[in-house]
Amino acid sequence: MKDQDAKPLSNTQRAIQELRALIFEGELPAGSDHLESELAERLGMSRTPVREAALILESQGLLEMRPRKGVRILPVSAGDMREIYDVLTELEAHAAEQAAARNYGPAELAVLQGTIDDMDLALARGDLDAWAEADDRFHTELVRLGGNHRIMAIVGMMSDQVRRARAITLRIRPLPTKSNEDHRNVLRAISEGDQKRARTIHSTHRQAAKAVLLGLLETHRLGRI
Repeated sequence: MKDQDAKPLSNTQRAIQELRALIFEGELPAGSDHLESELAERLGMSRTPVREAALILESQGLLEMRPRKGVRILPVSAGDMREIYDVLTELEAHAAEQAAARNYGPAELAVLQGTIDDMDLALARGDLDAWAEADDRFHTELVRLGGNHRIMAIVGMMSDQVRRARAITLRIRPLPTKSNEDHRNVLRAISEGDQKRARTIHSTHRQAAKAVLLGLLETHRLGRI
């Protein structure tokens, strides 16, 4: 679909995007409290779309709605991330297994390959933000290739919390060269139709990522108020 055919964002959709960006960029820091009227003025819109956006972001674990007190931006919790990674590991590993069963050809795996190429290029340039964006695309495409729409929806609900936790640890973690290697091996297993290997490699990859993230959150007491 051409860009000119795309529907414009509703005020609620725009509020979701802008509030999410403010949270991720630290403009609305963890533990801070904000009235709906304050946020509405900041975004240049009425309170109704801001309230609707806040309810959606609350369901994604980014903030908490408090009656008569507005919203509170939630910290990144190591306990929450442990639970989220446990779920993501199982769901994404299943998606990798199912993708390997679908006999995809090179053209159908081109997007997944492209994300890995972009991650390699980003690391070569030392651009961690670009690496993180390409990594997001890899995991999104992997789940799509698995073909289970319910898994796509569940993973989508948790993705913002994962991105936020990664954003505050990205520059203190080891360079993710092993992550890129894992991604290449998952792609290879999928292209060869090796379901067991695709599942095992991706499960191990996610477990290792969880260990690194939780270690950083707990050691540096990140995300706490």
